[in-house]
Amino acid sequence: MAAPADTRTRERVNAAVIGISTLAALAGLGMLVWILGDVALKGVRAINWDFFTALPAPPGEGGGGLANAIVGTLVLTVVAALLAVPFGVLAGTYLAEWGQAGRFGAAVRYVSDILVSAPSIVVGVFVYLVMVEPMGNFSGLSGAVALGIIMIPVVTRTTEEMLRLVPPEMREATLALGAPYWKMMLGVIYRAAAAGMLTGILLAVARVSGETAPLLFTSLNSPYWMESLNEPVANLTVTLFNYAMSPYDDWHAMAWGAAFLITAAVLALTVLSRMMLLKKTR
Repeated sequence: MAAPADTRTRERVNAAVIGISTLAALAGLGMLVWILGDVALKGVRAINWDFFTALPAPPGEGGGGLANAIVGTLVLTVVAALLAVPFGVLAGTYLAEWGQAGRFGAAVRYVSDILVSAPSIVVGVFVYLVMVEPMGNFSGLSGAVALGIIMIPVVTRTTEEMLRLVPPEMREATLALGAPYWKMMLGVIYRAAAAGMLTGILLAVARVSGETAPLLFTSLNSPYWMESLNEPVANLTVTLFNYAMSPYDDWHAMAWGAAFLITAAVLALTVLSRMMLLKKTR
């Protein structure tokens, strides 16, 4: 018996939509592979021992490396994480445990969602106005604060979601044994949600690893080794921006090397976080 006309029409529409969606996914995947392949092929050529150990060469001279920018990026990221993770974890804990109802919890959640999607350049301008201008100079500390502000909402929302996944029976059983609330959180709930919370932290670090705009307004850049956080600090993203805009071929090669290093680091953090989240889900 032949299928009704409306059924055949739905089947054709469904097949067409599936085909278009598949083509769109393949196009997006192809663009991603193209970009990653181009960055890898051109960036690997600039990677050598001097790239990781030497200071940048003067304009127009060959050689040199980005050792100060690599160290500066690591320092800025670590300081930003030290500033952001405690605030993000505590805020996410409040939202999961006590902020599910009430206007204050809803307001905190709403502001976190806005900050997640806020342009990073806006954060950079804000930190410039409240830190750089009053201090009278660019500094690594202001750059770390800008990156930390970007990280906080990511850690907050991830922590909240991971804590909500912990079964309420675990809370009830721990409290029934006479444990105080803070010990229940530290010894049971945080341990149960540790993998997911760490995943959120890694995603936040990956989120700020490629940021350039906020650092242009805060830490700026430097061709020298970092001596303190109260001075301009070299970093890979701003160095990449400056080298890519320069007229020197050697600097262009260094820019490709910096792009490859940043891309590899972000890709590694993203894959690691996804693997941890998959393990936690299983």
